[in-house]
Order: sequence, then structure tokens, then C-alpha cells
Amino acid sequence: MSQCCACLSPQEDRVINKKVDRAGRERVYKILERNQFTIPHVDVERAKYFTESMKTTEGELLTLRWAKALKNVAEKITVYITPDQLLAGRVGQLGRYGILYPEIDGDFYREVLGDLDHRAKSPFQISDADKKIVMEEIAPYWEGKTYHEHLNKVIPAEIRGVTYDDERGLKSKFVVSETSSYRSALQWVPDYGKVIQRGFIDIQNEAKERLAALDLTNSVDLWEKKPFYEAMIIVCDAIMIWARRHVELARRLAAEEADPKRKAELLTIAEVCERVPAYPARTFREAVQCQWFVQMFSRIEQKASAIISNGRMDQYLYPYYKKDIEEGRMTREEARELLECMWVDMAQFIDLYINPTGNEFQEGYAHWEAVTIGGQTPDGEDATNDLSYLFLESKREFPLNYPDLAARIHSRTPERFMYEVALTVKDGSGFPKLINDEEVVFLNTVKGVPVNEALDYAVSGCTETRHPNRDTYTSGCVYINFGAALEMVLHNGRMMHYGDELIGLETGDPCSFKTWEEFYEAYKKQHMNLLHKAFQQQHIVDRLRPQHFAAPLSSVLHNLCMENALDLHTEKIPGGVDFSYFEFLGYATVTDSLAAIKKLVFEEKKLTMQEVLDAINADFVGYEPVQKMLQSAPRYGNNDPYADSIAKDIDRFTQVEAEKSTRERGVHVDVRYVPITSHVPFGNVICATPNGRKAWTALSDGSSASQGADEKGPTADLLSNYHTKNYGMINRASRLLNIKLSPKSVAGEEGTRKVMDIIRTWCDLKLWHLQFNVVNRATLEAAQKDPASYRNLLVRIAGYSAYFCDLSRDLQNDVIARTEHEGM
Repeated sequence: MSQCCACLSPQEDRVINKKVDRAGRERVYKILERNQFTIPHVDVERAKYFTESMKTTEGELLTLRWAKALKNVAEKITVYITPDQLLAGRVGQLGRYGILYPEIDGDFYREVLGDLDHRAKSPFQISDADKKIVMEEIAPYWEGKTYHEHLNKVIPAEIRGVTYDDERGLKSKFVVSETSSYRSALQWVPDYGKVIQRGFIDIQNEAKERLAALDLTNSVDLWEKKPFYEAMIIVCDAIMIWARRHVELARRLAAEEADPKRKAELLTIAEVCERVPAYPARTFREAVQCQWFVQMFSRIEQKASAIISNGRMDQYLYPYYKKDIEEGRMTREEARELLECMWVDMAQFIDLYINPTGNEFQEGYAHWEAVTIGGQTPDGEDATNDLSYLFLESKREFPLNYPDLAARIHSRTPERFMYEVALTVKDGSGFPKLINDEEVVFLNTVKGVPVNEALDYAVSGCTETRHPNRDTYTSGCVYINFGAALEMVLHNGRMMHYGDELIGLETGDPCSFKTWEEFYEAYKKQHMNLLHKAFQQQHIVDRLRPQHFAAPLSSVLHNLCMENALDLHTEKIPGGVDFSYFEFLGYATVTDSLAAIKKLVFEEKKLTMQEVLDAINADFVGYEPVQKMLQSAPRYGNNDPYADSIAKDIDRFTQVEAEKSTRERGVHVDVRYVPITSHVPFGNVICATPNGRKAWTALSDGSSASQGADEKGPTADLLSNYHTKNYGMINRASRLLNIKLSPKSVAGEEGTRKVMDIIRTWCDLKLWHLQFNVVNRATLEAAQKDPASYRNLLVRIAGYSAYFCDLSRDLQNDVIARTEHEGM
């Protein structure tokens, strides 16, 4: 392995020079290294027992059916305790594994399961015996009943034309892509604190009291509320039954164990699981085990995209941590080991996407169970505590990519916390991502979240925020390829990738436009056409989802669901705040392209429209001088008012339309810039663009600059984001911003202070999100050539970190091509 970089990040130093310090972490490294890079297995038991129950309950309230199915799974699924683990609970076989959700995509199984182990991105193994169970016991029941089939059947032709590229809706067109058919919900944060403090017996008693108080002469109470509360009672039983089965397993394993130390550990596990989650936790260990049970059982319940968040762990666990430390029951190191036991088993659950499009959107075996630290209390005080620092230390010293760590920053964030965050950023593993209270709390408050709850938000998924007892809308929404809108202006409603098919509007021959205003108006028409189709598509989605999905566990933990006897998947629950996000794909690509056309074709007349079209159609081969000229035009990410004014106007008229849809639908319709990894497959259908981008390559990422376009340093990146936001409008959500720094630029104490200064500036500008890669380009290029030697190298992708060598070459190239800022 060779490395020419004079200055390495701590992560690069560990990877390149094979530095692994296992001292104090022998247990967790032993668990981790058994299966860290093995190909995951498909475990079919959840799907088998869920289906078995659903066959017997047709015609009942869906929430009740779901609760009965979860109880059937809880009673029959194999329970495991990972060797050497201090925590009990997983929902699949030992090693890395994924589970199936046939209610979503069971109609795909016949086409897809046979190729899982051969697919290029995120392959899975499945045994012949399990494949037979899927094909003979599971798939036949769900064929004709899945959510995806229902959506594919009713979607109108004019929307289908921009959504799917085949009759069955198996393949996305990557123009206006629905995301609801490969997940039952957006990511979610259960109210862990409620379970830890009360236990499921008390929560179940609340449901029993509500059931007993119903007026069964009232038809609504009899036919809707009664079965709902029965479902709440059953799901509480289900998770407690599952936990008790771990008690039995732990005692059996202890009886068979020869090593006295491990025997004692297993007996302790049994004692803890006898207590939680049925009863309130008394100790830190009980609280952690209770949280883990809820988190894992939530995965049995539904496929929430990005998986179930860990919420504000430094808040709801802190009283137990503090008490145990003060009373001498536990040391800080023991607390860290317990948490890291959770991390290594968390890493073994892989978010399996059967749907090929879903797999394209989230490369690198992506799942990100965010832990939120820092921020403010519901009273507006700073919330950092010793657990906040312990999480940061864990990410620096044990850089596994799970959990995903999110630090909330506000104007009064303590200097020490900011310093520790900067040190962790400099480590180079991509942690933590930063979420800005100064933007998020205000926006969520004006959208209807009570201010004390807005101050208590948790990070979930890439960059989203959740209020566990207020948010009620959970559907995955639409990804819109505005790079396609740009291409359709240049090709009169068509895209080179799809030949002569008319996909957009026929806005005319671009060479006939005499003014910039005519060209820009044509772009807006194409843009709005896609946006309107996205909103129409989502309306259909919203009508269908409650017919197919329920979430009794999430509902029993949600105050509003319990009060109104409504499942969490119900739209417009009284008192709730509904959010839906529409992803803007290709923001900087479109902005830079429009700026180049405006400047060079219409204002300076250095190029004709025909010359631009000829160069694009040739993918710039033989037109390299034209490509260079286009790349010299003003570009977003450099604090250039010329480009930034275009970007701001695009954001403005997009939000205007979102606000109109909000009034029509009665839920918040927000514009978001969070592509995950979808900017790569979306770019794979877009020809060369007028910003000099080559055909079929990645679009720009989130609200970040086009790859390599930001030449004025990270502050200019921040200022472009600031100047392109419409702060007087509220139909906006998160903007994902990646900044890549060279390790040399942040070396030493001075470098730490520079990172802190960037974060403070970002906070002052009230930008939503910020994350960093601190890595040398030479390291990434070496890893691409010699992956075996760089297997542990982590990079920041979207709202998560992944092993660089698990990524497709296209996504690797995207990370490499991002500007590596040398100066600050």
C-alpha cells in the first residue's frame, strides 16, 4: 500500500498504517470482526410468520390484523443472543442479515430473489430452503395484494410516463420517481423515554382503560375504536412475549456455558430481560436493553426508510447513567462498552431493498439509526451532558459506521462541545453530521409544533427531524429529476436516454429562443410540469397507503394515536403535524447550466445555442474548448451573485407551488435537497449538460456545489447556500450540504479552531445541515485501485457514512470529484 500524502487524517492513519487499538474494546472487536464484511443473508422468518397470521385475519381492522401478525412473529421467530454480547435481541440469524416485508414488494420476489447474490450493488445471500419458503408460502399470498401492485395499477398514464420504465413498475424512469413502494414509511423515532420510564404493562393498562371507557352502542366506538385498542393491548403483549423468550434463551445458554464469566453475563442478561421492557427501567443497563428491544421490534413492525432512529439518547438515558455512576454501580468505560455492544449488533442488521430502484437510491448497505446529541432542552437550555461527550469519544475511538451520529448545534452551544465535535470531524470518518437548531426549531414551530416539543426534536434519517408525539405523517415522497427538466428544454420535451419518447412538454426548438427570458420560461414550464406530476403522484400514494400499512407498536407509543384511536399511518390525525418532502435532484447542475446559457449565449454571445447543443450531443468529444468555456461561467458554491440569484429564484418558484399544494392537500408540502445516493442513478439517465458535466454521470449532490465547481473555499459554499434560501418562505425542509476538507487544512490545534469557526458561521447563517469528509484525494484513488488494503475506509455519502469499497464505481467517482478544500 502506497500513500503520498504528507498529512493524514486519524482515520487514514489507522487504515493505511494498520493501527487498531483494541484495548478496552476486546469484546466489541471480537463481535465486529466475525462478520463485518461478509455478504448478508436474507432471513425469511419475519415474512413467514407475518404472512401466516395475515392469511387468517382478512376483513378485520388493519391495525388489529397487524398487531396479531406481530404477536405471531413474536411467539415463533427464532430468538438469538449474539456470542459475547451483553444485550439480547436481534430479528434475524447470526451474522449480517436483512429481513423481508412482502406486504410492500412481494410481487417482485419471483423476478428478483434469484439475482440477489449476483447484483452489483449491495448483494445478499439466500439459501435454497429459504428461497423455497418465499416462493411457495409467502409470495403466492401477497401477489395481487401488495401496495406496489395497487399503486402500479391505478397510476394514470400521464404520470406513469415519468415514473416507470416498464409495465410492471419494477424499473424507475428516474424522472419523477415514487419512493413509497420500497418502504412502508419514512424513518421514525419511537418515544423510547415513555417505555423506559413506564414499561409496557403500564402502557397496556392505559389501552385497557381506554377500551373499557368506550360506548359500544356508538358505531364508531364499536367498529373502529374498539379493535384499535384491542390491537394496542395485543402489540404490548407481543413485545413482552418476545422479551420473555430471550429470558428463557439466556438461562438455557447459561446452563450450557462452561466459562464462569460468560455464564454470569448470560444470567445477568436473563435478569435484565425479566424486568424490561415490561416494567420501568431502574438502571442504565436496563434502560439500554429496553431501548434496544423497542428499536429491534420496530423493525419487525414495518420497513421505515433509513430504519428506526435512536432519538436523543444523551437525554433519555442520562438520568440512569448519572445515577449509576454516582452510586458506583457502573463506570464510564462499562457504559461505553454497553453502548458499543448495541452498535456492533446494529451494524449486522442490513436494510434490504428487494426493489431494484430502492437499492439504487441507498448504496453501501445503507441504514442510519441516528443518535442525536447536544441541542437544547424543552425549556430552551443547553442540553449537553457527559453522555454527549461519551458518544463523540466512541465515534473517534471506535469508528464503526453505526450508529449514525448527529450533533445539534445552537447559538449557545458550549465551547467544549463545539471543540469535541470539531475533533470528531477531523478524525475523518464523516461523523457527526450537524443539524442547526437556529433553523429547525423555528421552522417546525411555525408549522405547528408546540415550541417546547420543537426544542426537543430528534434527528432521523439523513437530515430529517422528528417529534415522537406530534409528527403523524410518515409516507416516503417523490424524487424529482430537475436535470431532466433542463434536458427536455434542450430536446423539446425528450431525453436522449429514452430516444424519441415525449416525456415532458414540447417547449420548442431552443435555437428559436431570442432572449434569456424565453429560454428561462421554457425551463420553468418543464420544471413545473414535473413538479405538478410529483404532487399528483403523491396524492395517489397518500390515498392508498392506509389501505396497506399499519403500525400498532408505533401507535401505542404515540400520545395522539392513543387519544384519537387512530393508527400512525392515518393522515391528518387531530393535533398532529403532517410533513411530506419532495426531493430536488440536480440543484447545482441546473443552476450552473442555466447560468452558463444566460451568460455565454444570451448576454456575451460567445456561443450560439446550436454550438452548445452540438457539444452536448457529442458529450463534448471534439468540443473540449466549448466545455471549458461553459465551465468558466459563474457557478453556484462560490458566493457568486450571478449564479446564486438563479438558484434562489428556482427555489422560490418551487416553494410557491409547494405552498399551493399545501393548501390543497392540508399537509405540509416541503421542498428538500437530500438525494441520499440517488443523484448517481438520476444522473445516469441525463445527457451532458451545459455546465460542462459529461453524460450519464452523477448530478450535483443535495445543496452542495457541482463536483469540483466550488473554488473559493468552504465559506463561499456556506454563503451560496445562505444567499439561495428564501428565508421568508416556509415550504422548505432540509438542505444536505457536503464539504470536503484536506487533512492538512485542519491539522493541529489551529485546524480544530478552523473547523469550529466554519460550524459557528454555518450556525449563524441558519443553514439546516452540514457534514464533512476529511480525506485526501490520493487516499480515495488508492482505495479505488486496491480496495482490499483500504477495506475499513469510511466516507460520508449523504446523511450517512459507508465503507468506500462497498460503493459503486460511479459513487466512488462522485466522492473523489468533490472539491477538496485546501484553504480555509
